[in-house]
Amino acid sequence: MNMLESQDCLVLAEDVAGQAVGVVHAIRPAALDHLADLVGEAGARFASLAGFAARYGQVQLLPGADGHVATVLLGVGEEKDGADPFVFGVLPDSLPPGLWRVSAPADVDAADIALGFCLGAYRMPAFGRDVEPPATAGARLVVDTAGLAAGEMAQCMNLARSLINTPPNLMGPDDLATAAAAALGPLDVQVQVIRGTRLEKEFPTLFHVGNGSERAPCVVEARWRGSTATDEAPLISLAGKGVCFDTGGYDIKPASSMLRMKKDMGGAAIMLALARLIVLRDLPVRLELRLGCVENSVSGRAMRPSDVVVTRSGLTVEIGNTDAEGRLVLCDLLHAACEHQPDLLVDAATLTGAARVALGPDVPALFANDDDVGAAFVTAGHACGDPLWRLPLWPGYRKWLSSPVADLNNISSKPMAGAITAALFLENFVSPDVRWVHIDTYGWNDTSRPGRPEGGESLGLRAAYEGILRIFNVGDRMHR
Repeated sequence: MNMLESQDCLVLAEDVAGQAVGVVHAIRPAALDHLADLVGEAGARFASLAGFAARYGQVQLLPGADGHVATVLLGVGEEKDGADPFVFGVLPDSLPPGLWRVSAPADVDAADIALGFCLGAYRMPAFGRDVEPPATAGARLVVDTAGLAAGEMAQCMNLARSLINTPPNLMGPDDLATAAAAALGPLDVQVQVIRGTRLEKEFPTLFHVGNGSERAPCVVEARWRGSTATDEAPLISLAGKGVCFDTGGYDIKPASSMLRMKKDMGGAAIMLALARLIVLRDLPVRLELRLGCVENSVSGRAMRPSDVVVTRSGLTVEIGNTDAEGRLVLCDLLHAACEHQPDLLVDAATLTGAARVALGPDVPALFANDDDVGAAFVTAGHACGDPLWRLPLWPGYRKWLSSPVADLNNISSKPMAGAITAALFLENFVSPDVRWVHIDTYGWNDTSRPGRPEGGESLGLRAAYEGILRIFNVGDRMHR
């Protein structure tokens, strides 16, 4: 399965000279009084009789004089405070085949139009002999170079989506490592996979989590340097939780809670996609990526409640619950990253149900040990329509992670603030002088909406990328 298919739903404007190109007018309700100025009196009357009210995602095809559709109206709803590319995701399935361009209000960025179009054109991978992903109608969007760059962003987001959507029997730890090598290796990124006795020695806590599965755990380490990056260029380190399936271990989940556990490697998928985007955009930085690829299973070798593990940092952890395995996967990765003194450390994980209770499925929880960095990520997420909400690393809850037999317990002694205590657990493995961001994401769309089909989702990816640009005041190759 090719998870890096090109965005063939886009075509550069200079390549369609002389060809017929239809137009989509993106309309807000306030502009309906002037609709005739765009589509003529007859077109405006037709739209009115058809009930077009410029509601969010509403599409209206307008017949031309020859009976063919050459003009389309798209409702984008009221003006929003922040970007919203997803509304343009309705277009690939709504437009007749052919070439189309979008005319939008001045406050809508052309890159957001292309991004939303590509996200709406995404199809979940199909694996049966007689099952093919539904094809789009053959509509293609005419864009400029900024639009093509947005297609590149969409390709990375769709890579994360497809990795998350892959059935768990086809996406074990080795499969995730292979996918990482396929996504980064051709871009001249140095990729190595750590397994076996070396893994047990260097990432002992992660090894303890994954040792219960017949599919052995591994860690992906990748390194890259931008073409203009010097030895003093910022070092950005990324880490992702890649639990390819989570049974909960001996503290086993009920069947209903296991149904979506193929998405428990969503943090690794998102960080891999972010790394690929940074490389494609050739940011003037140094980059490290670490993915913890494991499966949390039940067997004679599986970790048990009350086990005590010595982590890479030397801290000991009592296993209070085997279903709180994600923080055990991440703690060794974070400590390994800090040994290289990165200028910024970012991790992502589908870590806690508590974050979803607090913020719902669409807004990942953000934790940061630096206020300026936290603010930059939140502001960036709002600006690009990929929102994050900051929760505190509240020091008063640290004592809830105490253990009578180890330095830490992997779960809290209190049934409250689960996302915060999980982040506080991770903070123990981050050097105080390293700026750190932790994203607790859902990685999934429960239902289909414009540009956001049901299934795996790359929540937090764009916010993290834009946050990095803001923090280091750098531009990518498209905006230098």
